[in-house]
Amino acid sequence: MNHASLLSHCVAILNSYDPNGYGVEQHLTTYINQHEELEDTDETFITEVFSGCVRHIKIMKVVIDGFYVKDGKSCLRADINLYTVLCYLSLYRLDELGMVNFRKFVKCQDVNKMHRFLAFFLDEKNLKSWIKDEWCKIYEHSYVQVQLISPILRWLPELEELVKQLGERIANKVQQKKRTKTPTEVKAFNITQVRPRSVPVPEKIPSVQKPNPVPKTTFTKPKEAKLIKEARERNRRRAEEQLLEATKDQFFCANTEKSDKTLIRLEEIRIMEDSKLQFDKSKARPLPQSVTENVPIKLNAAAILREGALYQRREDKELKKLEMLESGAKDGSEFLEWQQSMRQKDMDANLADIERRRLEGKLSHEEAILARQNLIQENRQKVLEMKEEAEQMMQEFVAKRLEEEEVLKKMVEDTIAGHQNAKEAKVRMQETKRKIAAEVSEESQELLQEAMQRAEAEMKRKMELIQQIRALESVPKDRTKMVDWTATSGQGLLSEMSIAELRERLSLLKVEEQEARENKRDEILENKEAKDRLLMEKLEQISKHRAAEGQAAALRMEEKKKTKSQKPVIKDPKVLALEEKLEQRRQERLKTTSASKMTQSRHSAGRTRSMVKEKKRLEESRWKELEQRRERQAALQSQGIATNVAGQKLTSFGRARQRSAGPIAS
Repeated sequence: MNHASLLSHCVAILNSYDPNGYGVEQHLTTYINQHEELEDTDETFITEVFSGCVRHIKIMKVVIDGFYVKDGKSCLRADINLYTVLCYLSLYRLDELGMVNFRKFVKCQDVNKMHRFLAFFLDEKNLKSWIKDEWCKIYEHSYVQVQLISPILRWLPELEELVKQLGERIANKVQQKKRTKTPTEVKAFNITQVRPRSVPVPEKIPSVQKPNPVPKTTFTKPKEAKLIKEARERNRRRAEEQLLEATKDQFFCANTEKSDKTLIRLEEIRIMEDSKLQFDKSKARPLPQSVTENVPIKLNAAAILREGALYQRREDKELKKLEMLESGAKDGSEFLEWQQSMRQKDMDANLADIERRRLEGKLSHEEAILARQNLIQENRQKVLEMKEEAEQMMQEFVAKRLEEEEVLKKMVEDTIAGHQNAKEAKVRMQETKRKIAAEVSEESQELLQEAMQRAEAEMKRKMELIQQIRALESVPKDRTKMVDWTATSGQGLLSEMSIAELRERLSLLKVEEQEARENKRDEILENKEAKDRLLMEKLEQISKHRAAEGQAAALRMEEKKKTKSQKPVIKDPKVLALEEKLEQRRQERLKTTSASKMTQSRHSAGRTRSMVKEKKRLEESRWKELEQRRERQAALQSQGIATNVAGQKLTSFGRARQRSAGPIAS
């Protein structure tokens, strides 16, 4: 049973209770007999709440009367028992229920009522002032502090959060979405649970654990992007293979050659659509104005020393090289010229090899076109033979289908007769189960009454024992201790001293530390001045070297522009022979295509146009489906749910290919 129904039953049994006319057990038994739909766990919960409210009615009455006098003047008196049940659950049963179930009990009622009552009752100022004083007039101070005030104060932060949520809900007037709630699993109360002692055990101070190191995955890119890219490439290759197989088997009338202008336009459209699908592409940010302007870079000390050391090493290297030349060493200019000439030869050979491979690819493409034209003619003959076989198989299928329909009619008649016998057996089984359930309910009521009597006797015995323990603990103890600052601890150590002597020694150590700090400050200032002089010398050296390097870079750029302006010329006999052979294959292909061209009839032309329109429609629907799937994927990934976009894209493309290939094959 849900929380709203349980709370309504608890309120209803309190509304119908008359202490002058009936006893607690008699009224409880009468109410449970009237509601036979209650389960065992629900009956236990209602019994515990009703008996607790009747037993502690004085405690609840203090809170309810104060609420109606101060904040509940405009509230209905008919809701007294509702507030009584919530007050009992928050005082005595909150540890057993937990905050989740208590929040469900509160949220199933009117928001304004719950916010007004809980804001009054859970006010820490009210609990510690007049409510506590009124409770102390009824029970002992120790019982009020341990059993009532301490538990509610322990749960007070979470309860205040609940009151705050109710207030925000009233202020914003937000209508919560209706959600399907799972049925509540009610657990039986543990009546024999031992109550906590008045003096709590001091909590153990937790030791600070060594923090875990930062995982390496924090500084590495996720592998999902790489897997998606590989899946996309794999699916594209698979789709291209399927497209190539489909184009080989299609009719000649559907194999229309497109012009160069159309092919260029299609390639532009494909590139534009692919650019829209690059979701993870990094967008370049414009350079800031401070970078575009020629602003000098301010170097720090480490950069100046590092660059100065670099230029110093270069100067030492040049000086050493000049000394070797003076002593008779040779220069490497001849070797550099020979090396440049050999690199030029290698580059010419590579260019010739690339041109040869390109021409071989074009030649194989022309030969593949000729082979495909021969394959199309063979496929036409195969299609005629397959149509004849399909007609024969259709006739056999129709005859077999008629025989199966007759067998199915007989099976339906037999099944209807079996259903009638099953209904009669089901009615007899329900009657026997109803009798067994009535007997079990009577036995369970008797066992419940016996359990209640045993629980009350055990509760009385524990209450007496608790009162005896608290009386022993309430005896005051004198724990005061005098402290003498000039006396030692008396442990018998050689270095033992009093607190006054320790303070005097500490003052002397502070004076010595101040003198050492001033000497250290003077040394640091001298070192800093020497470092500044060194940095100025290094800056002068760096500026000279940078000016020289700028001039050398300008000369290299001019030489590089001159070499780029010269285009390489390829003179290879193999390349020339391949060009001639390619031209021959192209002429043969043009002859075969002109000879195999057919004049289209009016019927075939109309059919071709309808097929082209159907193909465009399927392509548009495919793109729309891909866009919708991308939107759903983005929504799922924003919620932290992983998706497999590659598999979905492949299946959708396969369905589109089947739909587009269906009319052609027929």
